[in-house]
Amino acid sequence: MYEKAIIYGSVYIDGEFVSKHIYIQEGKIAKISEKLYEAEEVIDAQNLEVLPGIIDPHVHFELNLGHVISVDDFYTGSVAAVYGGVTTIIDFLDPVDHQSEIENAYEKRLDLAKKSVCDYSFHATIKKPRGNLKEFVQKIKQLGMPTLKFFTTYSDSGRRTYDEQIIELMKLSESENITLLGHIESDELIRLDDSFLARDLPLSRPAISETIEALKLAEFLRSYGGKLYMVHLSSGRTLEALTGTYKALLNKSLFIESCPQYFSFTKDILNEDNGYLYTFAPPLRSANEQALLFKYSKYIDTIGTDHCAFNREHKNKKLLKDIPLGIGGVEHSFNIMRHHLGDDVIDKMTKRVAEIHGIRNKGELKEGYDADLFLYEPMKAYKISDNHAQSDYSVYEQHPIDGKVVSTMIRGEFVMRDRKFLGGKGQWLRRRLADD
Repeated sequence: MYEKAIIYGSVYIDGEFVSKHIYIQEGKIAKISEKLYEAEEVIDAQNLEVLPGIIDPHVHFELNLGHVISVDDFYTGSVAAVYGGVTTIIDFLDPVDHQSEIENAYEKRLDLAKKSVCDYSFHATIKKPRGNLKEFVQKIKQLGMPTLKFFTTYSDSGRRTYDEQIIELMKLSESENITLLGHIESDELIRLDDSFLARDLPLSRPAISETIEALKLAEFLRSYGGKLYMVHLSSGRTLEALTGTYKALLNKSLFIESCPQYFSFTKDILNEDNGYLYTFAPPLRSANEQALLFKYSKYIDTIGTDHCAFNREHKNKKLLKDIPLGIGGVEHSFNIMRHHLGDDVIDKMTKRVAEIHGIRNKGELKEGYDADLFLYEPMKAYKISDNHAQSDYSVYEQHPIDGKVVSTMIRGEFVMRDRKFLGGKGQWLRRRLADD
């Protein structure tokens, strides 16, 4: 007899929905079958879809900007996450410039993350490095983090990594089997003007800065090898340019992440009276660039939210320089992207994330894998109306969607059931890339 059975659901397996029953034992998917077996607890999923738990590869909980801290900590952010079917998140260590500082950054973040109700991991982050890059890379791998984020901009705050060191990191990503995560904007094309207002954000951080930098780094990748993951790609023109010259790298060693906000809004909304609520970096783009994002969406590997939420009082400032950049989104990401891209988005938010970021035994409904899943009720003419994160607003309020997350299970236990939060205790995940 199994501990739990989820029966009569429409189960997402290998890219299609099938009528099967899922049996759970000791936190794992023990069996998937068309046959009914006995179980201590039976969950009737008739008229519901059963999907693998969403893995959000890009969140910023409890991010300290010095003058303000993002309003979702690892507890409130993860509670919001499970309401959206998210069972695993990957946050970031604070940026450090020397290998001797990595462990302290890791321990500091780990202490904050212990509040999480969903499973979690971290990407390491480097800034203007001054140490031995090989030792840096070997240290993050030792700590179970085979992914390293760098910035090509933010020289004003000392976070930029320059081309010579990026090339060295590319070579190390090949020899040491890690993936580099790049915040891709050309620093030389960023304009920081103290007189800019919220609506000037696309002028401050123009789309061409992303496109030019993306093409340059793709050429580095082609020349030196390695694995590069471009975070929060905002412009479809960037994606179009990459497909024109570097199609052979895309989805193989060059991976693209985009975010729900770039599919949902255009920069025109920044001109509205509440445009300051829609400020983040990279900023929103034109309707034409958004259309290209849809057109080339098959080349997007993953969807991350870049969740970094603030309250209205933090965002409602006259000058752009005084506005903390970031929005929330972890709770609504699947609903929004399913609405935009249909079933094609499922693997981009589950299986592909697990594959690219080295998360084992998650991302698919498969025997032997963790029983991380959610039950989804398809609905017509439905809109987002509730929020469980800490921010006192959501840019996605009243956004049209096609259903709702009913229940979320992590390692065989419901953390949210029938839209009621039950509680849970997330686990830290060591990660390693394939062939390691």
